[in-house]
Amino acid sequence: MKIKDGFVVRDIMGQCVVVATGEASEDFSGMIKLNDTGKDIWEGVASGKSEEEIIDFIVSEYDVEEERAKDSVKKFIDDMKDKGFILD
Repeated sequence: MKIKDGFVVRDIMGQCVVVATGEASEDFSGMIKLNDTGKDIWEGVASGKSEEEIIDFIVSEYDVEEERAKDSVKKFIDDMKDKGFILD
């Protein structure tokens, strides 16, 4: 799994957002605001981590139950795929 070229995370006035650049902006012209967990998941995918590695990080970083982390990470990644941000 990999973030498609052209989608970048930026800090805009203290808010973490995903914006499209270049050719990616032809299909997506908005911004997506990420909370801390969303940013961690996005960065995990961007750095090549597996879904399981991201889940492990979320569990340790946020002291959350593994099942809850698993559900949240899977939903977020599925949403990213549906929106066309991720290549499999």
